[in-house]
Amino acid sequence: MNLFADIRDVILSCLDQLVAEGVLPARLDTDAITAEPPRDPAHGDMATNAAMVLAKPAKMKPRDIAEALAAKLGTDARVTSAEVAGPGFLNLRLAPSVWQGIAAEVLARGTAFGRGDLGAGKRVNVEYVSANPTGPLHVGHTRGAVFGDALASLLDFAGYEVTREYYINDGGAQVDVLARSVYLRYLEAHGQEVAFPDGTYPGDYLIAVGEALKDKVGDAYVDAGEDVWLAEVRNFATDRMMDLIRADLAALGVEMDVFYSEKSLYGTGRIEAALDDLKAKGLIYEGVLEPPKGKTPEDWEPREQTLFRSTAHGDDVDRPVMKSDGGWTYFAPDIAYHYDKVQRGFDLLIDVFGADHGGYVKRMKAAVSALSEGKVPLDIKLTQLVKLFKNGEPFKMSKRAGTFVTLRDVVDEVGPDVTRFVMLTRKNDAMLDFDFDKVLEQSRENPVFYVQYAHARVASVLRKAAEAGIDTQDATLAAADLSRLDHEAEQTVLRKLAEWPRLVETAARSNEPHRVAFYLYELASDFHSLWNRGNEVPELRFLQEDDVATSQAKIALARSAAIVIAAGLGILGVNPAQEMR
Repeated sequence: MNLFADIRDVILSCLDQLVAEGVLPARLDTDAITAEPPRDPAHGDMATNAAMVLAKPAKMKPRDIAEALAAKLGTDARVTSAEVAGPGFLNLRLAPSVWQGIAAEVLARGTAFGRGDLGAGKRVNVEYVSANPTGPLHVGHTRGAVFGDALASLLDFAGYEVTREYYINDGGAQVDVLARSVYLRYLEAHGQEVAFPDGTYPGDYLIAVGEALKDKVGDAYVDAGEDVWLAEVRNFATDRMMDLIRADLAALGVEMDVFYSEKSLYGTGRIEAALDDLKAKGLIYEGVLEPPKGKTPEDWEPREQTLFRSTAHGDDVDRPVMKSDGGWTYFAPDIAYHYDKVQRGFDLLIDVFGADHGGYVKRMKAAVSALSEGKVPLDIKLTQLVKLFKNGEPFKMSKRAGTFVTLRDVVDEVGPDVTRFVMLTRKNDAMLDFDFDKVLEQSRENPVFYVQYAHARVASVLRKAAEAGIDTQDATLAAADLSRLDHEAEQTVLRKLAEWPRLVETAARSNEPHRVAFYLYELASDFHSLWNRGNEVPELRFLQEDDVATSQAKIALARSAAIVIAAGLGILGVNPAQEMR
């Protein structure tokens, strides 16, 4: 049930009647007509832009359309008033029974309330994290992991068939560097003193990998040259690093459906097949690029290269796919990887990258547009940096990774639920301050606590109701006399619950899971306000002494709020609290 969609349908039906009566011309485009909460709640329960949208094509004054529409809407039992405001905005007030029915709907559907069909029949691939397999995940990866995972859950909730995917960057030179770094730890495990040259990975996390290599091969590689051990150690180290990364993701509550190896693209004809596809479309050619910005002819050596005509699909410049020595550029396997995604039949592709990949967006979108002939959209979401604080000061924890704070450090400090929620309290492309003191603070200023506390309060109400012998099964509560929920504070919570299906659809359309976190905070705020009003107005308390019927109606409202909070937290990957400690 999406009440806003239902009222929009009522508006469209009334417009059809006005067309039939000759008040409006036929064949008007109504796609842009909305029914949504007004900016100022004092103006009503819903507002529609119908008159403003239709005025120009209908060649009528907006106010004239609004007044005719208001008269029609006034005949619907769900609409208690339709008021024209300004040049032609229309504000609606709905009958209390409409809002009261929301609680019954939530109780009937449980956490499935709000699930939509926006993505019905559509397959989406969400690729996120995709860190180089050269060490533990750091705090920047944490944000991308949480964002990508929450986005995948949001799209699933909106009806899409979702594949969560990790692209293992194991095809480049950095994996050789990893192998050499592990080899040094291997020598160290054999009692040798070693030094880590610049460019290698000196982190303590490789000590165990070096020891494991020793356990596997003994001293076979101690005095051997790279030609003997490099390939084997590269595979061994990559596997060990991916085990570590999987464990880190599991600690955060992230599980991938697919781990796709970049290495699998080399020597298998997959890169060639992708570029042949582009070549057949006239998009691969031999040419010379202009000097990059900031370069002058004196410090730029023009040379002929194999180029992808990405400007034909919205990019600023064409991009090299082959280096002058005949090797592939880093862009070539990425084209092949996305070609594989297109070939797998996804209807939508989403890549979650760190902020440092901003310059990569246009070329990748151009590639997918070309490979799919414009049929498969690619949305690239960039996650900005995370700044860690403690006691108001920039904070750095253990350096077991050598150069950065790890995902596991953060999770061990505050737990996965807090980590995940806080990472979604800002839009993905905004900087995020993560203060270890504030995220554990028990106050309204801490959104994690505030939302969890609302759910825990409802759990407390249900426990006390059970002690009083009140039946609080959802089916029983749904059948309660909900007309008793007539106070404005109760109606406010019901109105917020009614927004949930619309919020899910809006967030899924824009690929913005942070909207869910914002909504949950607002719902929790309305619920806490109702709870606190009960301290002053006994009639608002959820348990009414010697009045089971009224208690059940009020508990139905509280339980409905908890159900929606649990559903929203489920999307964010956070467990709802049963009690606060």
